Amino acid sequence: MNILLIVIIAVTVLISYKGFNDLSFFRKFEFHVGSILKGEQIRMISSGFLHVDMGHLFFNMVTLWFFAPLVLAYLGNWTFVLVYMGSLIFGNLLTLLFNKNNYSYRAVGASGAVTGVLYSAILLQPDMMLGLFFVIPIPAYLFGILYLLYSIYGMKSQNDNIGHSAHFGGAVGGYVITLIEQPQLLIDHTEMVVLLTIPIIVLFVLQRLGKL
Repeated sequence: MNILLIVIIAVTVLISYKGFNDLSFFRKFEFHVGSILKGEQIRMISSGFLHVDMGHLFFNMVTLWFFAPLVLAYLGNWTFVLVYMGSLIFGNLLTLLFNKNNYSYRAVGASGAVTGVLYSAILLQPDMMLGLFFVIPIPAYLFGILYLLYSIYGMKSQNDNIGHSAHFGGAVGGYVITLIEQPQLLIDHTEMVVLLTIPIIVLFVLQRLGKL
């Protein structure tokens, strides 16, 4: 197993565990709109290494463990780090954009980064099969489209505690960075690239129209 992946998981587990047991540490480094707007930009990164509880941490790290090897195999170590950290930042930037007037908004988790890795894997191997609801096998590109559309619905309805904007932003980050690093995908997987762009366009159209 790649040592870089092990290091990322280990650091995330250690920082998350520290946050579980130290509320002041958790509050200091979580994503908090009011604090970020006052200049504490470190939270844009540090929040991605904190989690609410063990279940939250476990789900993100297991997802990363499954999909990171494929991205590492195709892109190599340093581009993988760029995808991971870039997706984390993309996710938090989109969250900040959609919650800039809600100074009390708080969030934590590696979900944006992990979703970026997932979408990078989908772009690199769109014909692999993924489990919808962990049961129904569907092509990866279709899973990606449905997931983004669900994220848009979640952002619009705001009826749960899931950071849909971070997921969506992370997906966009993984999508954009992977295409920049592997432009040949535009030729090799043209249809998949176009299909995965549709939900991104839908999101920004809705945002411009004030529907989100």
